[in-house]
Amino acid sequence: MPSSPALPGLFCCFAAFVLLVFACVSGNVWDKISFLDAQINGRVIHFGVFGYTGIGRATVGYRVQDAVGSFPDNTLGTQALKALTYVLILHPIAAFFALVACLFGFCGAGFSRIGTILMSLCAALATLITLVVWVIDMSLWGIVRNRIRGHGPPGSTANYGNANCKFFCRTPRNYFDSQTFA
Repeated sequence: MPSSPALPGLFCCFAAFVLLVFACVSGNVWDKISFLDAQINGRVIHFGVFGYTGIGRATVGYRVQDAVGSFPDNTLGTQALKALTYVLILHPIAAFFALVACLFGFCGAGFSRIGTILMSLCAALATLITLVVWVIDMSLWGIVRNRIRGHGPPGSTANYGNANCKFFCRTPRNYFDSQTFA
C-alpha cells in the first residue's frame, strides 16, 4: 500500500539533493555559483568545491595561493588551507546520500513503509555530513576572505558567494526531513 506521508519527505530530500548538486558544480564548473568571490588586481576569481575560475579542470584539493597570485606574505599558501580544500569532497558525498534518500523515498511512497524509514536514515546521515562540511566551509572561506581583505594588494575585495546561502538552506531541510517524515 502506498505511503502518502512519504511524499513531503521525498520532496524535501529531492530539494536538498538539487541544492547539493548546485554546490558541487560551483567555482570552475559553473562560475555563477561560488563559495567565495574575490577580486584581486582587477581579476575576478570564483572559488568552489572542485577549484576556482581559471584552473581549467576540476580538482580535489587546491592551493588558494595559486589562484590569487603572490601576496607579500604567504598567508594563503599554508598546508592547513589546502587540507581544508580536500575536505570539500564532502559536498558530493552528502549529495549522494541525499540521492539515496530520494530513491528510498520513492520506494516508501510506492511500496512499503520500510522505504520511508531508510529514507529518514539516509537523510539523517546527509544532514550530519552537511553540518560538518558547512562548518568547514564557513571556516575556510572566512579565513580566505579575511586574509585577502587584510593582506591582499590595494583594492582587493572578497565576499561570500551564493553557494553559502544555498548550502545553509539545505541543512535544515535535510534535518527536518530526517526527523519528521519517517
